[in-house]
Amino acid sequence: MRLLIESQYLPPICYFSTLLHFDEVVVEKYEHYQKQTYRNRCYVNTSNGPDILIVPLTAKHGKVLIKDIRIDYSQKWLNGHWRTIQSAYGKAPFFEYYATDFHDILFQKHDFLYDLNFSLLTMCLKWLRYNIPVTETSIYEKAVNEDVIDFRSVINPKKEEGGNRFFKSVAYHQVFGSKFVNNLSIVDLVFCEGPGAMSIVRASATK
Repeated sequence: MRLLIESQYLPPICYFSTLLHFDEVVVEKYEHYQKQTYRNRCYVNTSNGPDILIVPLTAKHGKVLIKDIRIDYSQKWLNGHWRTIQSAYGKAPFFEYYATDFHDILFQKHDFLYDLNFSLLTMCLKWLRYNIPVTETSIYEKAVNEDVIDFRSVINPKKEEGGNRFFKSVAYHQVFGSKFVNNLSIVDLVFCEGPGAMSIVRASATK
């Protein structure tokens, strides 16, 4: 069974627990961009609680294909994201082991959001040592084949219940706070748990 899902910026843990239920992932490349979704944002844990990181875009309105959405580098977001990540996870047990990978991809300055997201997805799967085949759509299809589960736009920051179909939160040690923060970006889990991150993802993958 294949999973059809959109690209996201440093997706939440439930994105990866969902992937575990399928034999192949197909990333949607030809949908129209949708605002206020995980496509250009993620949530990390800081000393002040959960914080949102947003990739600014040059085109935010109208029907623009996700593959054609350009990142706005006139805004100084790159250093801001990196500083936030450093501040949030600099003392995490595995930050130094993984941080260079993230820094190198981030500062490649991809022109397009989709390309950045795809590179980061590849990085995250490598971190998790999860070798699931990942392909991309070649056209947009509203209806999908019977062997494909359409999960596009299901995992949404405004509709948390959507991501719970294949996900149940499993607590792990976080850098800040006495209260566990659920379903943050996968980087929170990886920086905190390192090679043990995949076992947490598997434990959170409900049927």
